Amino acid sequence: MSETTADPTGATAAGDSSRRVSGVSIRLEGVTKRYPGQAAPAVDAVDLHIPAGEMVMFVGPSGCGKTTLLKMLNRLVEPTSGKIFLGDEDVTGQDADALRRRIGYVIQAGGLFPHMTVATNVGLVPGMLKWDKRRIAARVDDLLELVGLDPEVYRDRYPRELSGGQQQRVGVARALAADPPVLLMDEPFGAVDPITRQRLQDELLRIQEELGKTIVFVTHDFDEAVKLGDRIVVFDVGARVVQYDTPEAILASPAEEYVTDFVGAGATLKQLTLTRVGEVELRTPQVARAGEDAADVVRRASAAGEQYVVVVDRRGRPISWPSVAELSRASTVPATVDQRLPVVDLRSTLNDALDTMLAASQGGVVVTGRDGVAGVMVVETVMAAIQRTRDEVQG
Repeated sequence: MSETTADPTGATAAGDSSRRVSGVSIRLEGVTKRYPGQAAPAVDAVDLHIPAGEMVMFVGPSGCGKTTLLKMLNRLVEPTSGKIFLGDEDVTGQDADALRRRIGYVIQAGGLFPHMTVATNVGLVPGMLKWDKRRIAARVDDLLELVGLDPEVYRDRYPRELSGGQQQRVGVARALAADPPVLLMDEPFGAVDPITRQRLQDELLRIQEELGKTIVFVTHDFDEAVKLGDRIVVFDVGARVVQYDTPEAILASPAEEYVTDFVGAGATLKQLTLTRVGEVELRTPQVARAGEDAADVVRRASAAGEQYVVVVDRRGRPISWPSVAELSRASTVPATVDQRLPVVDLRSTLNDALDTMLAASQGGVVVTGRDGVAGVMVVETVMAAIQRTRDEVQG
């Protein structure tokens, strides 16, 4: 399973020819799973091609076979018949344990070993592959940085000392440890609160943009599928593929009434999930660092006609959004962290932004990018997008 730069069909990940692709394609031919004593197969002769470097979402009702199909890709569940190819390599008859060391696997709540530190959890597969200790330690630190956790702070902690979102980040780091071309994710963000879930989704999009893995992701949340997926597979019972297409195509042209029912009400609003925050106009805020002279910041903001200032920490991350009036009563810009600060990423959707505003009872959000604060977005921007979508549908 060598590194691939393009899909064998000629398509590139997400249609972007410049995007790095380190994944391999996945091809299923007649993959079937029958359990003893059951008349109908759990998975019935599935044929599917997943291009290299794409994130493909498996959605469908409980019991439709999507998780069983996912687990057959790394042979946690053995197929009764059919073939599975990673790239040009038929892995159906290979040693299952060896295969699993070459495929990343992320489950709900991270699936971390509670008696092991974060570093030991992340370095588990490289250790099995006989990497030397220095290489493992360097890889652990690199991956913790990649998933947004400071290695100095987190490498020696145990899972019980982490929040649910932090555990899930460690789970993703562990799955990426041996640089696998394929990553399987089984409802990975289902056990965290909505705001944490949105931030984990944004983090996954950032990581995928950087690494270009082939990711197969099972979810019950169609909005999550629309946000994350390059393509979506809608399954019915027996893992029957009802529709396999881009999120835009599925929302615009459901293949069957079943898909329409599965997408659910509010398809127009779901169009908000197709638009990223980075695609709309953002306002440029006044930014100040914690510890700065407050009077200087107030003068600067007042000269720019701004009533609020985004305060960042030493690493450039936003921590609060006080008014100029509040800062005028302080001698230095406070380093207080506002736990309810509404923050979204450039990769977040307009739907995420609206949810974040409502949760924080704010009329806007701070937007972050790779280099820190990218701007602010106000609720009027989202409302204008909703109106445009309605006009397009009605027109």
